[in-house]
Amino acid sequence: MLDFFIVNVALPTIDKDLSAGPATLELFVAGYGIAYAVLLVLGGRLGDLYGRKKLFVAGALLFGLTSLACGFAPTALALVVARVAQGASAALMLPQALATIQAATEGERRAKAMGIYGAVGGISVVIGQVLGGVLLSANLFGTGWRFIFLVNVPVALVAVVLALRTVPETRSANPARVDIPGTVLLAASLLALLVPLMEGRSLGWPVWTWVVLALFPFLLTAFVLVERRGERAGQVPLIPLSLLKLRGLRVGLTMAVPFFAGFGGFMMVMAVALQVGLREGPIASGLAMVPMATGFFAASLAGPRLLSRFGSRVIVTGAVIQAIGLGTLALTVANDWSGISPWVLLPGMAIAGTGQGLVMPPLIRLVLSQIPVERAGVGGGILATTQQSSLALGVATLGTLFLSLAPSMGMKDALTLVLVLQFAATFLVIALATRLPRSVG
Repeated sequence: MLDFFIVNVALPTIDKDLSAGPATLELFVAGYGIAYAVLLVLGGRLGDLYGRKKLFVAGALLFGLTSLACGFAPTALALVVARVAQGASAALMLPQALATIQAATEGERRAKAMGIYGAVGGISVVIGQVLGGVLLSANLFGTGWRFIFLVNVPVALVAVVLALRTVPETRSANPARVDIPGTVLLAASLLALLVPLMEGRSLGWPVWTWVVLALFPFLLTAFVLVERRGERAGQVPLIPLSLLKLRGLRVGLTMAVPFFAGFGGFMMVMAVALQVGLREGPIASGLAMVPMATGFFAASLAGPRLLSRFGSRVIVTGAVIQAIGLGTLALTVANDWSGISPWVLLPGMAIAGTGQGLVMPPLIRLVLSQIPVERAGVGGGILATTQQSSLALGVATLGTLFLSLAPSMGMKDALTLVLVLQFAATFLVIALATRLPRSVG
């Protein structure tokens, strides 16, 4: 999770060093997320089939190797390819964590583990840009931006050692075969939606971008039909659509789309606006995220207890608080752009982070509690796929909009507009949150 966002703060430096260009900058972020999203459900299925511990260890080793490739990438294209491979290796790891928690714990232990998982996942998202700024400014061993990838290598090795020593091996009692047609169609659908959105603006919207974008609804329809037919035939498709009959899961996944899309776009846009628009250094840009990280961490620690006591009303409250924070940030940027600094942004960042901390971990726990244990791997993959696809969608839409408008409108107005749009989208999150099951299953 941290690696999706750690690159944001380094984007201007990478652009300068590798002559990347705006469209390629988006690919550095979203290419990782697309590969991650496309292969997450497949990763969960492979864990069910071959053993979750084995797949986690294999994914961690591959993650270390692909991080090494990112760190030594000689060109912008090489870095994009390495980032895609890094996202694919991450897709082997993440579903195994969720599925292992579901399969190896129960009752209060599972609730506690889910709470910790949600908090760690959420805080790593915000810390990513803080850590990126620190590592970039430190310029350890003269590596510059490359160290933000190279630091993953020892981390991956430690993860492998700890997993081998402590993680129990679990697998599905009735593992299903890999759904190749479903995997191909899901990948094609996501690529048809996200690639034109990211590349179209910088290329002047050539015909192929519109053709590919027009294919998206047809590919998505084909995916749904293939999955539905497979399930009716007694097979286990990549995404069993029968799971969506569970109201809590269906509403939770729908709510995750605007929430995570706004989050992904916000993190990228803020990093670029602070460094390019205000010419803040990586450290200052990273420090601007500290109040958000602090608010998120404090709220996520309290979230599990509050969720047990107040149910989904905690998520509704969190979404309202997030809206207040985004509104505060939009007013701050609109009123005094020339005087913007991490200190001036602090109130809005802290409020928004607190709200996000009351939404993200409780939402993850509530959604996963709706999934039967025997489908833990598939269910975890569906949730993570929705999350990562939405993060990439946020970069592709809000990021593209911001980069398109900034040259003509100026950074101040472009950033204000993006913040207002995310503020408006939060009301959809609030409306959907009121339809969630009141208590955790």
